[in-house]
Amino acid sequence: MHIADYSVTRAILERHGFTFKKSFGQNFLTDTNILQKIVDTAEIDEAVNVIEIGPGIGALTEFLAERAAEVMAFEIDERLVPILADTLRDFDNVTVVNQDILKTDLEAAVKQFKNPALPIKVVANLPYYITTPILMHLIESGIPFSEFVVMMQREVADRISAEPNTKAYGSLSIAVQYYMTAKVAFIVPRTVFVPAPNVDSAILKMTRRPEPAVAVTDEKFFFKVAKASFTHRRKTLWNNLTSYFGKADGVKEKLEAALEAASLQPSVRGEALTLEDFARLADSLKAEGLG
Repeated sequence: MHIADYSVTRAILERHGFTFKKSFGQNFLTDTNILQKIVDTAEIDEAVNVIEIGPGIGALTEFLAERAAEVMAFEIDERLVPILADTLRDFDNVTVVNQDILKTDLEAAVKQFKNPALPIKVVANLPYYITTPILMHLIESGIPFSEFVVMMQREVADRISAEPNTKAYGSLSIAVQYYMTAKVAFIVPRTVFVPAPNVDSAILKMTRRPEPAVAVTDEKFFFKVAKASFTHRRKTLWNNLTSYFGKADGVKEKLEAALEAASLQPSVRGEALTLEDFARLADSLKAEGLG
């Protein structure tokens, strides 16, 4: 029997008198086939260290610990720490850290692995209310995570993996795809959780690119330009850029010159631009002194 078996999960919760806190977005997975599929998708073996966020009562942690060299699980809810000590007592390769992942010194944390030279993968059922901040924090941390296999709301997974000229494509797609390739591996129905969330989930597999998808002179400015281009999705690129940079005559001339240099029509919408288009646009705007 696994922790994730429904009867085992209920027994653990009752034994410890655990009640769910909405503020932590707690939904525990009770389907061992899906957990097996997550670990298979992440290609976890003894040559990999794993970071997990929000282990809950250890359902996914158990599957990871059976295959990984080591698992470091970050749990913000201190009430779960003694429960995890109980449910994972048979594993000597799991460390539970009672910290908020957004406030953790990740560089110091990953040095605590017995063999920190091994590739590190992030495998987690992310809390829905804070998925994007956690992902961007990890991606931009400078830690060379080789891969992310993470569960999130299906809608967010669609946005991250979206292609240009689709409804889901936006600044989040660009922010992640600049660093990683992103693909939805499979869908997880809401019915396999306790308590059941209001939406279906998706497992998103993201693999770090050897180098960013495009070369830009200023990364921060590149992301700002991408974000500004989607401020009002239905508006043209020109309207969004003038909203962001201003409409003074000198600014308009520079915007026109930058768009021409980037071979972009002012009437195009942000959702039609590829990462390469945004790279050219950001560099052209910078060259015009707008960055």
